[in-house]
Amino acid sequence: MSLKYMTPTEQFKKYLPKDYVELVDYGPFGKSQDEAGVNNIGQFKEVLEEHPMCSGCLMAYFIRVFFAALPNPEDTVTLGTAGCGRLAISQAAVPFIYGNYGDQNAMASGLSRAFRLRFPDKKKDVVTLAGDGGTMDIGFSMTMHSWIRGEKFTTIMLDNEVYGNTGGQESGMSPQGAILKMAPEGKKFEKMPATELAKTAGCVYVVRISPTNIKKTAKSIKRAILVAREVGPTFIHVYTSCNIEYSIPTEEVFKDAKDQEKDRFSFEEYMTDEAREVIERIEGEEKKAKKAKKGARKEEVVS
Repeated sequence: MSLKYMTPTEQFKKYLPKDYVELVDYGPFGKSQDEAGVNNIGQFKEVLEEHPMCSGCLMAYFIRVFFAALPNPEDTVTLGTAGCGRLAISQAAVPFIYGNYGDQNAMASGLSRAFRLRFPDKKKDVVTLAGDGGTMDIGFSMTMHSWIRGEKFTTIMLDNEVYGNTGGQESGMSPQGAILKMAPEGKKFEKMPATELAKTAGCVYVVRISPTNIKKTAKSIKRAILVAREVGPTFIHVYTSCNIEYSIPTEEVFKDAKDQEKDRFSFEEYMTDEAREVIERIEGEEKKAKKAKKGARKEEVVS
C-alpha cells in the first residue's frame, strides 16, 4: 500500500464507487493524527465503518479504535487467523492477510523482513491481530518464536477469554473457574500469564489494557507500532469481552470492561530502556512540532 497506489486520477474518480472516492478524499490516509485520529472519530471517513460482528461486541469497538490509531494506515498491513476479529479486520480499507490457524506471527516475521529489504527507505508497519486461541493456544509456538527472534512487528491479542467463534470452548486465557457452554464444570487451571511470557521472550514494549479510555488505548497502539519499527517485538494484551458466551447484556458491556480494568486487566505498561528512548524521542519531536505549529497560527492571527 501507498498513497500513490490508492489515489486515482481525477478523470477516473467518476467511474469508481462513491465509498472508495470518499475514502481517498476524506479518509485518514496521508493525514496526521491531529486530523484523522481517535480524537476526531466521526469527523473523517474511517477505514472501518461496517462489520458483521455481534451487537455490543467490545472487540469490534477496539478494532475500530485500532484503525483510527494507526500512525500510517496507508503503509500498514494486518495479519490474522480464524476467529471473531477477522470478521471486522477484513472489512477495513487496510490490507489484511488471513492465514492458517495460529500462523499469523510466522507470516508477519517473513513479511516484516521482506518490507525492510524491499523498501529500506520507507516505514512499513506490520501488525498481527488474533484472538486468545490464535495467539496463545494454537499459535503459541509461532508467537513465542517471533518474540524470541526479535522480529520487528506488533502483536495484538484480542482476548475475549473464550473460543467465541466456535461454540464457547475454554481457552488458555479463560479465567480459572469460568463456566462456559463447553466447560460446564468450570475451567480447572489459571489464566496464562501472557504479558509475563512476552517480557521473558524478548518483547521490548508490552501493554495489558481494558480499552475503556480511548486516548490511552490509542497511545499504547501507536507506541507499540513505533517501537517495533526500530527496536523489536511489541505486544498488546487487550480485553475484548465476548458478551454472547459470557452472557453480558449489550448495555453492560462497557461497564464490564471497566470492572475488568480493576481486576484481571489493570493497566500495565512495560518498556525496555531502548524502547523508552525511542518513545521519548518521537513524542518529544511531535510535541515540538505542535508547539511550533501553534506559534505559527498565533503569528498569523496577529498579522
